[in-house]
Amino acid sequence: MNRDQFTILALTALWTLVVGAIGALVLWQFRRRSLRVTIIVVALAPLVAALAAIGQSVRAMFISTHDSLVVLWTLAFSGLLGLAMSVVLAHWISTGSRDVGRRLRDLGTSYEAVGAVKNGNVPAELADLTDELESTRARLAASRDRERALESSRRELVAFMSHDLRTPLAGLRALSEGLEDGVIEDAPAALRQMRTTVDRMTGLVDDLFELSRLSAAPPPRRRSAVSLRELAEDVAGETCEHARANGVTVAVTAPADDDRLAVHGDADELTRAVTNLVGNAIRHTAPGGTVKVAVDRETDGRVRLAVTDGCGGIPTDDLERVFDIGWRGDEQRTPASTSADSSGGGLGLAIARGVVESHEGTIEVSNVPGGCAFSIDLPQVNAPVNG
Repeated sequence: MNRDQFTILALTALWTLVVGAIGALVLWQFRRRSLRVTIIVVALAPLVAALAAIGQSVRAMFISTHDSLVVLWTLAFSGLLGLAMSVVLAHWISTGSRDVGRRLRDLGTSYEAVGAVKNGNVPAELADLTDELESTRARLAASRDRERALESSRRELVAFMSHDLRTPLAGLRALSEGLEDGVIEDAPAALRQMRTTVDRMTGLVDDLFELSRLSAAPPPRRRSAVSLRELAEDVAGETCEHARANGVTVAVTAPADDDRLAVHGDADELTRAVTNLVGNAIRHTAPGGTVKVAVDRETDGRVRLAVTDGCGGIPTDDLERVFDIGWRGDEQRTPASTSADSSGGGLGLAIARGVVESHEGTIEVSNVPGGCAFSIDLPQVNAPVNG
């Protein structure tokens, strides 16, 4: 390395260190300012250092004025191009950063993406971040809607249960006062009526307890293989008196040569869910009608149990609310010609859904000619069935 080269190298290093130190001080002063300012400073520092070093080198090498101006102007225009591109990049990044901040502030609300972010004019990292925030916002909105629906169901449940408990309590009070005053001549009949009322209230309390247990998500019980065909036949036998009193027939159909209709679950819980569905179907089927309970194996390795009634169908707008807690299908909570859960506390179908979902299954309702069908799909197991 000769003397001229060493001189040029030394001048370049000196100006680089000086301008770098000044740039670092400027960055420190603007460290809390917009990212746009810092990017511009970062783009200007190398340009100023290069101009100063080349200008000093040109003078040291005694290059002609014409040649030195050509070099300096070329470097200046190249630097301006870099500065302009850094300004554009800073604008994109600052716009994306502001949009990310706005999305974070409005994470629990709805908004419309605008500007550069909406058009995709941001770096890939910021675009991925905004997409993730949008996905999180959508999940939070859905969770908020579910929470509102749950709170509404809770309020309805409290109001409905207050109504359902107040009415029998008033009847019990009237009967007890009548017996106490001696104005009721048929005391045994009054006592039977009181026992029937107490049994109905006990059923309401049992439903509340079961619903609370399902909502609390307790540790899974000990489960085994349960035959849905045998379960359906048992439920039909237990509800036959109820069906006969209402003039309704309960019919069970299942493949005669198929013993693989078993699911893994709790027999008592599944029995209660199916009993709720069958009892609800009996109540809403006109005298002379038939409640059909069909069990069959699906092609996707699941077992389906369907309960079809003769209620006349459910309004389309009400299909999504049938399984809501405390809902009975009408505003006045009086029996109507729908297959909503209009007896007891309006908890039977909600309990059935909770039981089915706790068994990793699905429950649906759909209208069929003359009525509606409640379908339960549960995973099939290939294991010996415990009767």
